[in-house]
Amino acid sequence: MTRSRSARLALIAVAGMAPALGVAASPSAGCAGQTLASGTYQLADQGVTRRYRIHVPSRYSPGVALPLVVVFHGWGGDENEFLGEAGVESLADERGYIVVAPRGLGSGDPDSRRNSWSFRGSTTGVAAAGERGAGTGAAAAVCDPLRTQDYRYPSCTGIARSTCSWTQCQADDVAFTMALLAEVEARLCVDRARVFATGGSNGGMFSWDLGQDARSAPHLRAIAPIIGLPHRGYADPPATPGKLPLLVITGEHDPTVPPGRWEDAGTTTTSDGDRYYYTGATAMTRRWGDANGCAYRGEPAASFAAVALRADCRTYCAGDPDGWSGDRPGAGWPNVLDCRAPLRHEYGLDWSWKLVLDFFDAQR
Repeated sequence: MTRSRSARLALIAVAGMAPALGVAASPSAGCAGQTLASGTYQLADQGVTRRYRIHVPSRYSPGVALPLVVVFHGWGGDENEFLGEAGVESLADERGYIVVAPRGLGSGDPDSRRNSWSFRGSTTGVAAAGERGAGTGAAAAVCDPLRTQDYRYPSCTGIARSTCSWTQCQADDVAFTMALLAEVEARLCVDRARVFATGGSNGGMFSWDLGQDARSAPHLRAIAPIIGLPHRGYADPPATPGKLPLLVITGEHDPTVPPGRWEDAGTTTTSDGDRYYYTGATAMTRRWGDANGCAYRGEPAASFAAVALRADCRTYCAGDPDGWSGDRPGAGWPNVLDCRAPLRHEYGLDWSWKLVLDFFDAQR
């Protein structure tokens, strides 16, 4: 791998400091006394009954605002995918994070296919305007239809424009997320200035949409997609007037959503039997780095062998004028961080969840 010629430092992972309690920039309505215990709940939205699981940390106290993380499962998963993993709840408990894990739609009438989250390109099956099919004036598909199974959901009839459509069309998932946030913030004491989104695979892809949509982006402090990238043509910057920090975690050997080579700003292609096209990790981090005020210099501004995190993490952003400050926990974190691990299509939550919370802890 090509290393940056500028800063070459070793980032050693340290436990993130617990969020300061009771110092909320924007306490939610639930700070007035509403209570929601850890458990599984339902929420009616857009004519559909949705399901979500919530973890409330043991340190929770009414009137004391805590940060909130919304986690989105992968294709075919459910609300237990993250919270069911060893260490996820205990680390959130230790750090003082409320964690909400909703369930996508599918796996039942009218859709017999797996639970999914819809994001741009996944329902229509076509790329963004400007991306054209080879030799045609039609919009390019987000897959090779001749080499990809037809996953179209019945609810996408009339919406899907190619057989590359592969997620549900029953509801607007961005609108659902906003309804879910309103529900949780009304029933728990949440620091509305520290609301974060993360997810894996299909859920990671959807978290990009949350950062790119003007309805949801202003409500988020940062996002952290795991092994999930936007489809080709959807490399939009964050839809916020200010900065929206980004941590993206990908697998160097992932055949399903490959990140592409370092410094290759093109698209990547699935090689696991289907043939889907995604915007590469370099293209996304460059775009978001520009939006966060990090000038692109032709190579990463800093490069780190994050051995303790089992990932190679690079950035175009310096946390301070002198670059990263590895000797000061919580200081010097960049606004945009690209971490790639020797993984296939897997989350690596035994280490990646800690990295995600470390990154969120730094956004104070």
